[in-house]
Amino acid sequence: MRMSETNQSCKSGGCKISTNRHLEGVCCDVKNCVYHDGEHRCTAKEINVGPTYATASNDTACATFKPHQNSTNG
Repeated sequence: MRMSETNQSCKSGGCKISTNRHLEGVCCDVKNCVYHDGEHRCTAKEINVGPTYATASNDTACATFKPHQNSTNG
């Protein structure tokens, strides 16, 4: 599957890729996260989504996010 097909599948709720490296059913577009595999999949062991006061999906965020270490930023 090409990346554009994977992205479309994730956005339509069809991301069901299951391997030992990826969370099944979790699709991610955050390319600067250490858990992003480059193909819209998350490699974290688990994810936390918050905050608890969210009332709509655009109020939420992945609390598991960790930015890539950039060698020029020390």
